[in-house]
Amino acid sequence: MKRNELDIIKQAILNEIEGFEFYKMAAKQAGSRESQEAFNELAEEEFKHAEYLRELFDQMKDGKEDDITLSFLSEVPSPKIFDWDRIDNKSSSLALSVFGVGVQMEKASIDFYEDAKKNTAYETARKLFDILIHWENVHLEQFTTQYNRYKEEWWNDQGYAPF
Repeated sequence: MKRNELDIIKQAILNEIEGFEFYKMAAKQAGSRESQEAFNELAEEEFKHAEYLRELFDQMKDGKEDDITLSFLSEVPSPKIFDWDRIDNKSSSLALSVFGVGVQMEKASIDFYEDAKKNTAYETARKLFDILIHWENVHLEQFTTQYNRYKEEWWNDQGYAPF
């Protein structure tokens, strides 16, 4: 792979680290221990993704791209299924904000990888970007579900629920 693909992976690592830091910040502001734990789990998932990408980058930068097979990528670290209900209702405004930003971060990542896929001449890179797009779509679906849940709770808390 050429330098462009390595630069894309470097940006992907940075994106994951930004997500890690964002969820750590949310955990510090969470109102309950359960919410803190849930946001910390999200942070750890982002950190695992960054580590995965760092290992991939190291293999590629050392000129081992011919040794890289995408078969191991089928086991890309994905979000743990944890109990989303641990995020307490008292902090629905925080949860709404966190998941709203999370949705935007995931959409931006998907756009980033789709653009990278369009602009590479390497089939291996296109396959890698497809896997990363899938990975981010899993996050997007989960975060959108949670965002919509907290949005309804927030509107209910504000007295705008239709009765």
